[in-house]
Amino acid sequence: MQRVGPEQLAFAFAGRPKGGNQPEKDWLRRIADGRGPENPNAEADPQNAGMLERVASLPNMAKALLNVARNKGAPGVDGRSVEEVLLEARVLMPKLRRELLEGNYCPGAIRRVWIPKPGGGERGLGIPNVIDRWVQQAFLQTMEPVFEKVFHGSSHGFRTDRSAHTAIKQAKGYVKEGYRVIVDMDISKFFDRVNHQRLLNRLGQHIKDQRILRYINRMLKAKVVLPDGAKIAVEEGTPQGGPLSPLLANVVLDELDWELERRGLRFVRYADDCNIYVRTPRAGNRVMESIKRFIEGRLRLKLNDEKSSVTSPKTGNFLGFSLCVNMKGRIEIRPSEKSKKKIYARIKEMTPRTWGQSVRVCMRELNSYLRGWEGYFDICEGKGAALFEKVDAHVRRRLRMIIVKQKKKGRYLFRHLRKRGIEDKMAALTAYSRKGYWAKSWMKGMHCAYPNSWFFGKLVSLLELWKERRAEPKSALNGQYLLAF
Repeated sequence: MQRVGPEQLAFAFAGRPKGGNQPEKDWLRRIADGRGPENPNAEADPQNAGMLERVASLPNMAKALLNVARNKGAPGVDGRSVEEVLLEARVLMPKLRRELLEGNYCPGAIRRVWIPKPGGGERGLGIPNVIDRWVQQAFLQTMEPVFEKVFHGSSHGFRTDRSAHTAIKQAKGYVKEGYRVIVDMDISKFFDRVNHQRLLNRLGQHIKDQRILRYINRMLKAKVVLPDGAKIAVEEGTPQGGPLSPLLANVVLDELDWELERRGLRFVRYADDCNIYVRTPRAGNRVMESIKRFIEGRLRLKLNDEKSSVTSPKTGNFLGFSLCVNMKGRIEIRPSEKSKKKIYARIKEMTPRTWGQSVRVCMRELNSYLRGWEGYFDICEGKGAALFEKVDAHVRRRLRMIIVKQKKKGRYLFRHLRKRGIEDKMAALTAYSRKGYWAKSWMKGMHCAYPNSWFFGKLVSLLELWKERRAEPKSALNGQYLLAF
């Protein structure tokens, strides 16, 4: 393993003002809104000449730091937090701009962390220093409008006004048209295998300012600090964790998009997840082999044979969803089997039998997770939404089980059920049953003591949230419309 010395631009941090960072944020907002010394509305050069000046402009730099602060994130190798950089913004901004424009800015090393993957194994994330994230965000804000004009319409990952939901809706349209065989392609360790020279060549087709390309090359070559402290040089790949990384990934895979377009194939891509839609399994196998040759030969990437397959919309797992045909022949968006297993496993983790706090604390933590889960899967339809009701019932049963376990002994549970208004016989049958905690949570005594109505207002209901989002507008007296919440 090659060891290299650290290279990071040193910045002088002055004494921090007291009273929080709100004054600094207000100052940055004024500059970002064009109330500073520079005009943020200058017209872009059609040939992108002078792009670095736009990157380093005061409004762009101020907006970039505000975005980094909003995203928060952990400190990098230098240990400086987002809060510290915000407090020193007035000192750092002119220094950083000058270093950029003079060509002296050099990114610091990247801190490598490992996080578990849902399907097993670990994924490596790179955490740049906050100052480097600031610079990357400034580059992103300037470069993104250039590439948005050339990216393919079937690319949905990390793009303005696009999301996993728009990707799934486009996929649903293809299945409706009769393309019900999916070539599910997974690129193995994509972010670790991006060829730097090919990436820079693709960038150079649309960016004429060579200074931008030199800085991006420095970012790609930034050293990586492993958890054991070893520092290694980087020869390929993009750091998965910086603000600029998603845009660079789309630039690399845009070549794949237009190759699929040239071949007349229907496809949907979200970052490195790509599904191609064909009519027959035979066509699917043929497309899989030909596109594999293109990815491994032309793009110099590698297809993951274990995760890539020719499958059906119902058994597939694209961004956590599957597409199923109901009894009436309509296409429904549903959570995939993998997503179902994942939510049940997560609920089990959040509701252990040995929960040592009150049930209300447990419900508050569950509410945060359930709201986020429903917000992602709220486009589900039909039987897909029926899963929400099952999950709601499962969560309530897990909470009832915690209550049973916390009473420890049968006589304590009996007294508790009596206080909840349960008659002696029903309370005794539940409390003194020889069955386990999980079985007792399903017994009539617990259901009567803690009916579904008891959880109303305390615990989020996935089904009710889903219904609220689809509430029909009701006519008001003045002829306008109000949402029925």
